Amino acid sequence: MYNQLGISNNTIELIKKSEEELKNKFKEIDELCEYNSLKVLSAFNKYEVSENHFSSTTGYGYNDIGRETIEHIFSYVLGAEDSLVRNQFISGTHALTVALFALLRPNDTMLSITGKPYDTLDEVIGITENNSSLKSYEINYEQIDLINDEFDYEKIKETLKSKKIKLIEIQRSKGYSTRKSISIEKIKNVIEVIRSVDKDVIIMIDNCYCEFVSKESPLEVGADIIVGSLIKNLGGGIAPNGAYISGRRDLIELCSERLTVPGEGKEVGPSLGVNKSLLQGLFMAPNAVASSLKTAILTSKVLEDLGYKVEPKWNDQRVDIVQNIEFNDKDKLISYCQGIQMASPIDSFVVPIPWDMPGYQDQVIMAAGTFTQGSSIELSCDGPIRPPYIAYQQGGLTYEYGKLGVMKAVDRLIRTSL
Repeated sequence: MYNQLGISNNTIELIKKSEEELKNKFKEIDELCEYNSLKVLSAFNKYEVSENHFSSTTGYGYNDIGRETIEHIFSYVLGAEDSLVRNQFISGTHALTVALFALLRPNDTMLSITGKPYDTLDEVIGITENNSSLKSYEINYEQIDLINDEFDYEKIKETLKSKKIKLIEIQRSKGYSTRKSISIEKIKNVIEVIRSVDKDVIIMIDNCYCEFVSKESPLEVGADIIVGSLIKNLGGGIAPNGAYISGRRDLIELCSERLTVPGEGKEVGPSLGVNKSLLQGLFMAPNAVASSLKTAILTSKVLEDLGYKVEPKWNDQRVDIVQNIEFNDKDKLISYCQGIQMASPIDSFVVPIPWDMPGYQDQVIMAAGTFTQGSSIELSCDGPIRPPYIAYQQGGLTYEYGKLGVMKAVDRLIRTSL
């Protein structure tokens, strides 16, 4: 059957050998999946989800009981006082933008303590000039870089003591960088340090790619607000779009009034028939995340055995669903991404090439033959065309489909490297 995808016997044997060595690691993921499934099911039971919650609203979206129940469920699962879960968000970047503009005012200062955020926030913040940026509203931005993948605690304390910071932003996933992603344990430690100096500063977490990879949410270790995308982990591959902001009730109210209208906030926003998909997506999310983790671990094991530098390694603690593969070769990066595309369910016949993508400074190659455009809980692989030519792979709705994608990509890589 593998021959139908053009996968060689050598690659088949390589994968089988790796799977045998990964049995115990996969068992750990199964246990995590069960824990998070219990959490989701408990939320559905607590809020008595019924078919009535699948109903749709249009226009203003008043009295949408499904939308309200979804936000209660997200709050329960994420340990939040309140949540804003809307299909009006077009992406995680949009939700982050709404949160930043909602919580910051002219002359306020935003401080990132994980270095420069993801490329798509450059124009939002004003790192790259834009007349609609935070900078254009005289909102200041500062950053503190990580040191050897650890928070620079002394510089954080020094900065908080020397000036008034309104909001601290922590991006958990690595973005297009070579650093490690930020674990819940590290989030907890840095929050304790921050609170020892400033009890009022808002701590906002970009939680994209990280949900259900751990048992705890950043809100449960002291964060004020977290943001994520529904075409990533919590959408389970079923949500057609959307994002969430969860956390303190007063902050969620500000975010809702920034998304909609002051004075109306969460009371408006039509669901347009998406409620059932959002509920189904969250229900399936623990399993989709587990499949993505298994796919990432298999990728890490196989590519490391082939001599490539990978991050994280197969036996490292996982923080998100992203797997780095450092090729140090432009052509190998492109070849691997093209292999992922060839084993995709959608547009498998399309050959991805690097292009000038909006929001990015370098050309980017993106392999994403997905049912939902841009979905990264579905198997995808992308990377900026710049040294050291790193592929950022994520997703896999089922482990079986994820494995097939990896097999095809590895097989193509081996063939084109000969």
